[in-house]
Amino acid sequence: MTRHSIDDLLAIMARLRDPQNGCPWDVRQDFSSIAAYTIEEAYEVADAIDRRDWTDLCDELGDLLLQVVFHAQMAAEQGLFEFADVAHAISAKMLRRHPHVFGDARYADLAEQMQAWEQIKSDERAAKGRTDDASALAGVSSGLPEWKRAHKLQQRAAATGFEWPGPQPVLEKLAEEVEEVRVEFANGADPARLEDEIGDVLFVMVNLARHAGVDFSQALRHANAKFERRFRRMEQLAATEGAAFSRRSLEEQEQLWRRAKQDEGGH
Repeated sequence: MTRHSIDDLLAIMARLRDPQNGCPWDVRQDFSSIAAYTIEEAYEVADAIDRRDWTDLCDELGDLLLQVVFHAQMAAEQGLFEFADVAHAISAKMLRRHPHVFGDARYADLAEQMQAWEQIKSDERAAKGRTDDASALAGVSSGLPEWKRAHKLQQRAAATGFEWPGPQPVLEKLAEEVEEVRVEFANGADPARLEDEIGDVLFVMVNLARHAGVDFSQALRHANAKFERRFRRMEQLAATEGAAFSRRSLEEQEQLWRRAKQDEGGH
């Protein structure tokens, strides 16, 4: 069996984008239209890892690589950069950001290494002429998923010393924010105020996950999977007993929920 190389993939993408002989769909795409697919493929990689499906992971990594090749091909067509420039840029960045591996730098612990990492990134922004924003929060992309941006903002703030000393104050802050949501509901549930207060709750939840060393996105993925698994079990139980789940009363549905949890030993 012929094993294809990265050069083969680059040639395939160039052919797909050929205005005369390529694929009409591929030819019509641009950076903006492909961006959503790039994000989707990254999440599918994460899903394959969660499922420990290594065969699928190989396939999904290929899909993600295709997105990189797609963007690089479009950039090459516009004379912006090529795939080789992408590979060079990330290689140079990794060498530059790991002086303790590829150079003579030595760090006392992980905390010192992370501080150096942030300083290197700050120096990189300065080298690119991005010196108009001197904030510790400079460079946190607005294109990140909001939970991830919250995490990075909190990390940057913590590096300056603006940090909760441990999880207990965060839990207390969470209780305070939840109470403010309750007050808003009691006062008539103004949509704008509720959005603001629920946003505060979510921001604190990201902070709590950070203090716990828990990946917020992974925790939510696991919660989604658990809910889906238990909900499907409820539907099965209802069907076995001869009545559709949707036709059960809320009390009956809650009983099925408790049974579904018991079936998997959950709580």
